[in-house]
Amino acid sequence: MLNIGCHLSASEGYVAMAKQAIEIGANTFQFFTRNPRGFKAKDIDEQDVKEFLEIIKEKKFVKILAHAPYTLNPCSADKRVRDLAKEIFIDDLKRMEYTPGNMYNFHPGSHVGQGVDTGIKIISETLNEVLKKEQTTTVLLETMSGKGSEIGSKFEELKQIMDSVELKDKVGVCLDTCHIYDGGYDIVNNLDAVIKEFDNIIGLEKLKAIHLNDTKNPFSSHKDRHEKIGEGHLGLDAISKVINHPKLKKLPFYLETPNEIEGYAKEIKMLKEVYK
Repeated sequence: MLNIGCHLSASEGYVAMAKQAIEIGANTFQFFTRNPRGFKAKDIDEQDVKEFLEIIKEKKFVKILAHAPYTLNPCSADKRVRDLAKEIFIDDLKRMEYTPGNMYNFHPGSHVGQGVDTGIKIISETLNEVLKKEQTTTVLLETMSGKGSEIGSKFEELKQIMDSVELKDKVGVCLDTCHIYDGGYDIVNNLDAVIKEFDNIIGLEKLKAIHLNDTKNPFSSHKDRHEKIGEGHLGLDAISKVINHPKLKKLPFYLETPNEIEGYAKEIKMLKEVYK
């Protein structure tokens, strides 16, 4: 079975997201923990969470994926920004324990002129401060496209971060198909080679989720503009090979394409038709 979902709005709560996912044929979903361009988070409704957990157990959902706000930059040159990122991280991981055993994804950040090595060091230090032995949430570093001073467009950079994390069992990777293609990994013509490279550098056991997106930009453009499935430079054939690859096909896939809910429903239907 194809484990697939899309990005849903958390404004109406967990139950609403679960019901919407079911309606469009999904068995998981992604959501922002708080305002994606800000910091405000909605209070947790414990009754809503209780009903949600019952629904996803009954419907056999696979792990849901929470996404940190874009404003979170744990390796900023500004200490105030780093401190705020740490506060959000800690609060989000506490909130995630209301839905135990799931995943929390974040962009590693931008070093803003400090240099990659310094950025990696700060990200690792932040993770060592916020991760706790008792947490059930797996924190995922997302592969990035390499625009500006972003860290995480190279597998080696993610490996360096993870090597410095003390609680290694609490971290993994979310691979974004748009980002890695834009970042210089040719998953259109050399998918097997890219997967092998990931395995050699990081290890496939650390790959926990995939953001399934087409891209508006050509190979190695180092930009980050998602496109609807089959309408970008990746194309449906390449996306089909990703979801059907024997080393990837059992992972959960999360759509972040520029769509409303009807568009996500069409994409999920289309991807299920090409899933073997």
